[in-house]
Amino acid sequence: MGAHPVRNLIDGARVDSATGRVRERRDPADTREVVSTFPESDAKDADAAVTAVAAGWRAWADTAPERRGRALERAADVLEAQREQLIEELVREEGKTRAEATIEVSRTPANLRFYAGEALRTAGRTLPTGDGSLVFTTREPVGVVAAITPWNFPLNIPSRKLGPALAAGNGVVFKPSDVTPLLGQRLADALLEGGVPAGALAVLHGGAEVSQALVADDRLGAITFTGSTAVGESIHRVVRASQRTQLEMGGKNPVVVLEDADLDRAAALIAKGAFGLSGQACTGTSRVIVHTDVHDALLERVAAKAAALRVGPGLAQGVDLGPQATAAQQQSVLGHVRRAIDDGARLVVGGPGDPADDAPELAHGHFVRPTVFADVDPASALATEEVFGPVLAFLRVASMDEALRVADATRFGLSAAIVTADVGRALRFAREVPAGLVKINQPTTGQAMNAPFGGLKDSSTQTSKEQAGAAMMAFYTVDKTVYLSA
Repeated sequence: MGAHPVRNLIDGARVDSATGRVRERRDPADTREVVSTFPESDAKDADAAVTAVAAGWRAWADTAPERRGRALERAADVLEAQREQLIEELVREEGKTRAEATIEVSRTPANLRFYAGEALRTAGRTLPTGDGSLVFTTREPVGVVAAITPWNFPLNIPSRKLGPALAAGNGVVFKPSDVTPLLGQRLADALLEGGVPAGALAVLHGGAEVSQALVADDRLGAITFTGSTAVGESIHRVVRASQRTQLEMGGKNPVVVLEDADLDRAAALIAKGAFGLSGQACTGTSRVIVHTDVHDALLERVAAKAAALRVGPGLAQGVDLGPQATAAQQQSVLGHVRRAIDDGARLVVGGPGDPADDAPELAHGHFVRPTVFADVDPASALATEEVFGPVLAFLRVASMDEALRVADATRFGLSAAIVTADVGRALRFAREVPAGLVKINQPTTGQAMNAPFGGLKDSSTQTSKEQAGAAMMAFYTVDKTVYLSA
């Protein structure tokens, strides 16, 4: 199909990087195919992008909120008109299956429509004084926002950052992942076509060098980031105290299964959470903490589901799991698998072998088999560290108290689920488990569009969540209190 050339967007112009360096993005299901080419930006590019947006965002802030909302609505129209093209490009660039890509491509314009409404709902309030004067608050944009986004949801997650930031009247410097530059360009193009002015949006492509330069720029009013905890912590060490910072980071998400659970239901939601998106979701199920009375029966069911899943290119019929997004990601996941074996965990399904050994047509992709381990030590790396791949650890417990202790035995606190018929114990779990998202008889993955999203512990900065809810728009606005006497 040929490679799509992607370029930076600065002050309304498509430009190469200052270095002139260009990189390739290859199809993770078949690395013989180049999907896109993109610039390797550096500090000079970051400076130019911030300078352009700093000069142009105030005109957008002064635009009537209904016009800002309408621009997001029209951008959603553009994305919907490109639906089939975007689905195929998302599969080829990121590696999702067609079904997974269809969900993301459908969700993204819906996000923009949601935030379009927020442009009209962002308002201050009046306060009583008793002395005849007036006290009121205003909410104004923070200024220039840096949005740094990951590759696993290259349309959905950026739309959840750019949408509210632009609805509030901010300017945005958008840094898509260097794994999915084409999808980042498609979203930016839709926003420009929808009516977001060139002065309010810049796009930078490349790797860590440009991200580091961007977050160090003291002209930024806010930074919003989704990605690994290691990178998020490195950003947090650089930013100023006055700089708004929203960090959504890693997870090690458990499903607790009690002895009264419907095991068929539990197995289905565990398999969906663990192996959907090839395990490449921050809310993906990574641990199953199961009561000893039903451990073996549940393990048998989940292992059977894992073994039945078909691995392959996302555009092929009947494929359940696409590849890992990059060679480095594939090797990282396989490294976790080999370490788990060395640590004494019992391999039940999958393992470190190359899927191409059984399916030669997979020889040119970054594929990993769905893998299930049992007899996992709760203190081992497999039980405590994020894998970000289709690898599942079973841990046996004797009580709910022990289940809660094991669930907490990690630095992460993003998503956690419980499967039980006991409402009282479900509510206790929701109250006591240290996770920002709690799912009862549901997978750890999947979030409502109108609900806050974010974790606890080292999964998030916690003070500013994304997705939706009152705090979401508050992150992108500053409050002023005004005292008025005639």
